[in-house]
Amino acid sequence: MIVCSLIGIFSFFVTFEWNGKSSILIDHVVNFLSTSFPTLITAYVLILLVAGAVIPFVNKSWKKDTVSRILSVFKLVGLVVGVMLIFGVGPAWLFAPDVGPFLMDKLIKPVGVLIPIGSIFLALLVSYGLLEFIGVFMQPFMKPIFRTPGRSAIDAVASFVGSYSVGLLLTNRVFKQGKYTIREAAIIATGFSTVSVTFMVVMANTLDIMEYWTEFFWVSLVITFIVTALTARIYPLNRMKDEYLDGATPDPEVHVTGKRFQTAYQEALQAVERNPAFLKNLYLHLKDGIIMAMGVVPSILSIGLLGIVLALYTPIFDVVGYIFTPFTYLLQLPEPMLTAKALSLSITEIFLPSLLVTEASLITKFIVANVSVSAILFCSAVIPLILSTEIPLSIRDLIIIWFERVVLSLILVTPIAFLLF
Repeated sequence: MIVCSLIGIFSFFVTFEWNGKSSILIDHVVNFLSTSFPTLITAYVLILLVAGAVIPFVNKSWKKDTVSRILSVFKLVGLVVGVMLIFGVGPAWLFAPDVGPFLMDKLIKPVGVLIPIGSIFLALLVSYGLLEFIGVFMQPFMKPIFRTPGRSAIDAVASFVGSYSVGLLLTNRVFKQGKYTIREAAIIATGFSTVSVTFMVVMANTLDIMEYWTEFFWVSLVITFIVTALTARIYPLNRMKDEYLDGATPDPEVHVTGKRFQTAYQEALQAVERNPAFLKNLYLHLKDGIIMAMGVVPSILSIGLLGIVLALYTPIFDVVGYIFTPFTYLLQLPEPMLTAKALSLSITEIFLPSLLVTEASLITKFIVANVSVSAILFCSAVIPLILSTEIPLSIRDLIIIWFERVVLSLILVTPIAFLLF
């Protein structure tokens, strides 16, 4: 229990410098593999694309429902686009630095490698009592504030320090084990699975606000969790079933009132006893990670490409931006139209809003960066990831939650931005 949990904590939550870069162990491993074996990683991504696109038609899962049919088509498109990018064949616009190469190098390859590797270390983090141990102590805070169990605190930290893909992998794994209800898993997936700290650094560098890094980090952290507490109480999350997944053995958290340390320790030991053999446990997590990577990589590529193309070459997001203009004008932002368009872009890819406001005022950049982080849901990665899990959230639900999160985040961050700058 202690050794495996400590290794898990170190893997996800302890940053250290290696080869001139400060990050967590998993990120260092992914970077090492990506830089040391670029040809192998490219071949691996190609295998993921082929498998991810073909499997739904082999096992007939594409027939399950309308969402499955749509995603299956997107996966086929993702395979075609991936093959074109890997072999350098296709129209010139696809190879523009901020289109195809951006998607392949910044999203597809890192996510494709990160999910399976992260799933191995995830076994150490979640299977050896740490969830149960932390959950007992976080119970008094998580349930009344977020309507989720104490053990969900690990999800929140894993996403912020690790990545949304690891956070969602963790959520789905724990949900299938019967430790979260449908409503709890939906709140966690849409409320805690935001981008990692490392990605926030990239965003801050792009916007040239690194000198305000401390303010950016803490404001985005606090606002993300305040908005999660609010969305957990409004439609559609408040209408989700408070029931466990069909086929899962319910394993709710034990309600503790006294002797917390002793209870936490016993709960952790019991969790370890329920595990399969160590190597089998690692294998099961790795298998889950590879299956998720296959399901996500082709859809991220196609949906992300669609979002970027629509943003760069069509006026559609100028039109969508009008949804947010009443809020940006009422809040008296210095560049209301530009901010509204940037916020509308956050549904496609979390990085696009920042690219749009690089020349804007400091207040606008700070607001857009914070709302991008707090919005959480975007089509190039998080939404396909959620749809590939067992959590029964529809595309309609996710778009409604995205809109709610953007508006609430905007309302909360604006006065803070004016106070700071």
